[in-house]
Amino acid sequence: MKDSMVRVLFVVMLVGLIGSSANASDWCGKNNYGDGDKTSAVDTRTFTLAATGRLEVDGRTNGGIKVTGADRNDVLVEACVRAWADSQSEADNLVKTTRIETSGVIKAVNDSDNNHSSVSYRISVPRNTDLVLNAKNGGVKVDGVNGSMDLSTVNGGIKLSNVAGDIKGRTTNGGVSVGLGGNAWTGNGLDVETVNGGIKISIPSNFAANVEAGTVNGGFKSDFPELQLPKKEAKDRSWSRNKRVNAAINGGGATIRAVTTNGGVKIMSSGGTP
Repeated sequence: MKDSMVRVLFVVMLVGLIGSSANASDWCGKNNYGDGDKTSAVDTRTFTLAATGRLEVDGRTNGGIKVTGADRNDVLVEACVRAWADSQSEADNLVKTTRIETSGVIKAVNDSDNNHSSVSYRISVPRNTDLVLNAKNGGVKVDGVNGSMDLSTVNGGIKLSNVAGDIKGRTTNGGVSVGLGGNAWTGNGLDVETVNGGIKISIPSNFAANVEAGTVNGGFKSDFPELQLPKKEAKDRSWSRNKRVNAAINGGGATIRAVTTNGGVKIMSSGGTP
């Protein structure tokens, strides 16, 4: 029973960890997230890599990924390695023996069969970089990057802001948040989807795009007249499921698609990030 409780608390912490916008010490702090019977250890690793125009990160079992575009010509990787164990020495050893591979796919490797560990990443890349980011228990966040992106997680949200290119994102248990900037999408388009989670999209009022958004089980709200449900359908109780809109705003443009199965959809007219 206690092991189950530890796993639940562990996953909850991991999902929330990537969302922090605080400084490095808070991002990879030394808090003990065990249930009282466990103790924790933590270590931060920093690497500078040559930029190749493409970055692939495998978050493995536990850990979130945050990638930020910057005016730089290399890649800065910060890895937060954390572990829980019955004793401090065991936790320290698990952290110490965890290594980060940076040749090809960035990933953490540890020969121990103890799964009470995680590695989360904060990475700064050149603004024009293609991304492949995979996580299982942790969120995926991208800010200020233009490129081809394949983003996926199982238990965690996806948050995108000021991005461009050809982007696909999928999560099973987590919300999707998208903040668009400028007056049109640069690139082929955006396609994000979740099964269990809400969707929030922030779109500047003058943004030109074709928008497809919908939910099977959940509410639907939009600040854009073109992206609102027809009044008859909105009032019809028999049409309480499968709410979906597909329309052009400001003359149309690249396709912005965001859909969920179980969760609400909110489309806001704003220049900021939700």
